[in-house]
Amino acid sequence: MIRENKLYDELNVGDTAQVKRVCTANDLYVFAHASGNLNPLHMPDPDDDQTEAVAPSMWVGALISSVLGNVLPGPGTLYRSQSLRFLDRAHVGDELTVSVTVKEKLPDSIVAMETVVTGRGGETVAEGVAEVLAPERKVSVDMEDLPEIVVQRHQHFDEYIRACEGLDPLVTAVVAPEEKESLGGALLAAEHGLIRPILIGSETLIRQAAKEAGENLGPYEIIDIPDHVAAAGKAVELVHEGQAGALMKGHLHTSDLLREILKSKGGLRTSRRMSHAFVMDVPGLDHPLIISDAAINISPDLTTKVDITQSAIDVARALGIETPKVGVLSAVETVNPQIPSTLDAAALSKMSDRGQIKGGVVDGPLAMDNAMDAEAAKTKGVTGLVAGHAEVLIVPNLEAGNMLAKELAFVAGAEAAGIALGASCPVILTSRADGEKARLASCAIAVLYRYWQEHGQPIGVRLAEAAE
Repeated sequence: MIRENKLYDELNVGDTAQVKRVCTANDLYVFAHASGNLNPLHMPDPDDDQTEAVAPSMWVGALISSVLGNVLPGPGTLYRSQSLRFLDRAHVGDELTVSVTVKEKLPDSIVAMETVVTGRGGETVAEGVAEVLAPERKVSVDMEDLPEIVVQRHQHFDEYIRACEGLDPLVTAVVAPEEKESLGGALLAAEHGLIRPILIGSETLIRQAAKEAGENLGPYEIIDIPDHVAAAGKAVELVHEGQAGALMKGHLHTSDLLREILKSKGGLRTSRRMSHAFVMDVPGLDHPLIISDAAINISPDLTTKVDITQSAIDVARALGIETPKVGVLSAVETVNPQIPSTLDAAALSKMSDRGQIKGGVVDGPLAMDNAMDAEAAKTKGVTGLVAGHAEVLIVPNLEAGNMLAKELAFVAGAEAAGIALGASCPVILTSRADGEKARLASCAIAVLYRYWQEHGQPIGVRLAEAAE
């Protein structure tokens, strides 16, 4: 949007302008960083649904400068003074109307402006008088030419954890939680009511890890099996017996756990190939991003990719994405017989069209840019429902997926939760590098996926029906 200012001689008493602005949580985070004001009253708390964060009064006052500097008098305006009285409070979600009116033209290009900010129901939040120095020359400014700010927070994971409130904890067999990180993740999820852990492994090492972490194991069942393979076998047995509804990897090799899960006799095999899905909470992205498979299938063939894609769609639906948009990645967006992943991508896309893959919209091959960025897709002439809007990314092989997920985590500030799919129960795979939020989110995703399996609909539908 191009804005042109008004010079002193062009201004008249009574000239007025206003802008509207919705107060968001991000506004308060950015203001806290810029001002250094970390008053907890002004910091949104994702775990507190009852208390509204109060917008700092000086943030409200700063909105006046947006009208003065952008609209009236506009670009080139300089403040001389501003008086303010704060009569009410603004909160996250409030739409504020900021108005300025020329009150008096003073000598030396100085203009007195009445300033008012109104909020909910038209109540006055702030009022005062500004004295400004009017612009000295005509200026036109493109108001959209401004670098973007990405606030690094993980609201999607917060939503998943909140969505599990009121559900019974998922009984989870935790295999070899024998050092403080893996044990701590399980107990943290238990404290949040997400899981009820059964701890299987060396009782000596589990208790030693608890002592190091300062944890109390009193409420939790421990099954003493020092051998990791045998411990994994016991966890699988508990699922068969109906005593556990999920598995969680502790301090053992993933291959040892998977070997017991995938046994042809006594394992947890289903008709679907087992695969892994990273659920990424990427700052600045308005939806979760699911990447599969980056942990189990090294170099999947087309048949395996069908199962990988279907499982990724299922977990997306369990998280409330009604019809997931799935981009099948390659290096290019056209089919090239010299690049096998483009052939697989094209086949998966057509299989989705024919109903062989259900519940989502699948398109490929897509390069990363035109899968995620609408402008890049438009520039390259790539059309369709998925191009520029992918919510699920199917990668060519484990190496590509693992690098993509870790680049998002360690370069773009994303949090990554992980779940293995295709067994008869969800399998929670966490890494020692995971933070608390990622560990909690992995457990929450398992709970939500299990709920979706049992009820045929995501938890969000139940919550919406209850609200009605």
